[in-house]
Amino acid sequence: MPELPEVETVRRGLQPAMEGAKILKAEARRKDLRFPFQKDFIARLEGQTVTGLGRRAKYLMADLTSGDVLLMHLGMSGSFRVLDGGANNAPGQFHHPRSEDRAHDHVVFHMSSGRSVVFNDPRRFGYMKIIARNVLEDEPLLKGLGPEPLGNEFDAAMLARSCFNKKTSLKAALLDQRVVAGLGNIYVCEALYRSHLSPRRLAATLATKTGEPTDHAGRLVNAIHTVLNQAIKAGGSSINDHRLTSGELGYFQHSFQVYDREGEKCQTKGCGGVVRRFVQNGRSTFWCPKCQK
Repeated sequence: MPELPEVETVRRGLQPAMEGAKILKAEARRKDLRFPFQKDFIARLEGQTVTGLGRRAKYLMADLTSGDVLLMHLGMSGSFRVLDGGANNAPGQFHHPRSEDRAHDHVVFHMSSGRSVVFNDPRRFGYMKIIARNVLEDEPLLKGLGPEPLGNEFDAAMLARSCFNKKTSLKAALLDQRVVAGLGNIYVCEALYRSHLSPRRLAATLATKTGEPTDHAGRLVNAIHTVLNQAIKAGGSSINDHRLTSGELGYFQHSFQVYDREGEKCQTKGCGGVVRRFVQNGRSTFWCPKCQK
């Protein structure tokens, strides 16, 4: 599942093609993706200008002049590509072939910018939905999402309040989208490793008995900021399916310090430990038992 850095890099890749441009024609080449398209899906898109292209957690959000918002989720294997004059942007250094089966090109936006934006999704776990901006806060897909980890309001105090008296593990708490939005398994493993905190540690230990943030909370927030910013700069992580809109792969996977490094020596200076893997809440957790406490 693409996480925040992957979705953010896709947003930045789509921005020049979509933001400020009118949707001259929209195509939905099937009746559904993960969910059925709304009956008026095409009618509410055509003729509308995209006034802004944003992101909330793992969702892309296109503001339209009508007052509607087009909500888009990549699912497991969804990817966008931008066609300029009918030609794909050239692949880059980390490219390997995305789905070449055009039968999986399910949605196409023809923009007044002269570009076409194509959504390809072989597994069809992605989805799109149009929502009126004035009821967006009540949308079930968005309601209850926690703060953005790169937003100004997300700090040690906020994380401590969210984890106060929680009986779950620290890793489970960070994967809870109500605690913090957009984090997934890869970046949680990396942030916990870089802050030297055990994924098995109780989430409640980020707060004192009175709810104040501990030093652990401060270290973890700093690590989350660092990991996410580095990953966005690298274009995200390409493990299986993630592609940039140009067809290139993100390359943050080359900077993993713990994820998918089972059996390798810990990279923490002077540690001497070995990275281990175990299954936690149905997901692979990678950690160094020696320096993560």
